[in-house]
Amino acid sequence: MSKLKRLAGETVLYGLGSIVPRFLNFLLVPLHTNAFSPEQYGVLSKLLAYVAVLNVIFTFGMETAYFRFATKDGADEQKVFNLAQTVVVIISFVLSGALLLLAPSIAGIMDIAGHDDLVMWLAAIMFIDAVVAIPFARLRLKKKPLQFAVGKLTNIGLLMVLNFYFLKIAFNPSVGVGYVVLANLLANAFYLLFFARSLLSWRPVIDRSISPAMFSYAYPVMLTGLAGVTNEMFSRQTLDWWLPANFYANQTPARALGIFSACYKLAMLMNLTVQAFRYAAEPFFFSNAVDKNSPALFARVNHYFIIVCCVLLLGAGINLDILKYFLGNATYWEGVNIVPILLLAYLFLGVYYNLTVWFKLTDKTIYGTLITVGGAVVTIAANFLLIPTLGYLGSSIATLLCYFSMTVGCYLLGQKYYPIPYQVGKSMAYIIVTTAIVYATNSIIIPNFWVGTAVHGAIIVSFVLVVYLLEKNPFRQPAT
Repeated sequence: MSKLKRLAGETVLYGLGSIVPRFLNFLLVPLHTNAFSPEQYGVLSKLLAYVAVLNVIFTFGMETAYFRFATKDGADEQKVFNLAQTVVVIISFVLSGALLLLAPSIAGIMDIAGHDDLVMWLAAIMFIDAVVAIPFARLRLKKKPLQFAVGKLTNIGLLMVLNFYFLKIAFNPSVGVGYVVLANLLANAFYLLFFARSLLSWRPVIDRSISPAMFSYAYPVMLTGLAGVTNEMFSRQTLDWWLPANFYANQTPARALGIFSACYKLAMLMNLTVQAFRYAAEPFFFSNAVDKNSPALFARVNHYFIIVCCVLLLGAGINLDILKYFLGNATYWEGVNIVPILLLAYLFLGVYYNLTVWFKLTDKTIYGTLITVGGAVVTIAANFLLIPTLGYLGSSIATLLCYFSMTVGCYLLGQKYYPIPYQVGKSMAYIIVTTAIVYATNSIIIPNFWVGTAVHGAIIVSFVLVVYLLEKNPFRQPAT
């Protein structure tokens, strides 16, 4: 179990650098919802969605390529770092320059005409994010999760202070959501100082033998990421397109988008766990790939990951009456019924990330692209069919269908090219039972808040105890 314990420890430390900052960022939601109307919050959500999509192109899959090539036998880590960083800087410089030159036109396309400055600030944010992506990957490869955490925590600390200052002290309605963008830009500028030594050690270089191989490995990863972020962000745009004007009484599609986007934040609790685990697991998978027992090890990692996510699904899914207060403005509470669906969707996304180990280790990253593009097709079709009849509940179901289909597709292909003995039946049983408990519990209305909270707490404790009794023998297996 030593390797699993080390992975768990590193996940906790990466949690400090990813979950804690994102949770603190989540705490900004009440500040934003009280400062902006649902319509304005919807605009902010769309802007950040565009950034999420473009960030994937800016980094071009080079983080994963860096892990792969830096861990090969006889690899020169500094050289691989230089090669990966060179590609990222060139691509991000060209794209940022294009955004700056075309800012007026792009502002019009993004429905923020007259706010060219927002486009310029977003371009700068994405450039900085891209430039520090490989240095952050280097910290993960060299197993420096504490330094990783310090950088992330300092950034979010600055972001919270700047948000509070702009929205509570220096607020000007004419700037509006621009304050949030500006706060992100100023906070991200800190990363340039934090990674000054690493960035100064970089030497631009192109290697005729290695660079094409890295590029060939990375671009399917980029396409996979692009399709993946489309799966996550597409529903926010399609609500504007496909939601009937009078679907929600006295609400415009823009207002519905704002409510949906705010409630979506509650489901990020699962995504934060997934991301923290992913930061630790990706270098873990690569470094243990040559071990003859790695398939069994990877299967156990996935099983325990699912158990942890099921506990989180249960804890968050039956305590919506508490979570809704994190939304601040009660106007947004009406959408909390979508949260359990999105929590389950992110659970499957986390499982999918675990399953992707097969095509990353066999250099068949093109399959990742095909799987994720398939997920994007499911997303588009499901949103088109479900939004007109179910509103943002339909968007939530579409997200679940997308990630579930990607998980199934990745598993089936993986068992063909890189068989791993996953505990499919037992893991699925945990997921199904947990989901059933969530909906059964939520169907019982307990008028007294404190009594309801106590009952929900007892359910969670009982669930954890049962899981422990079922899993105690595997936990006591000999060290691996």
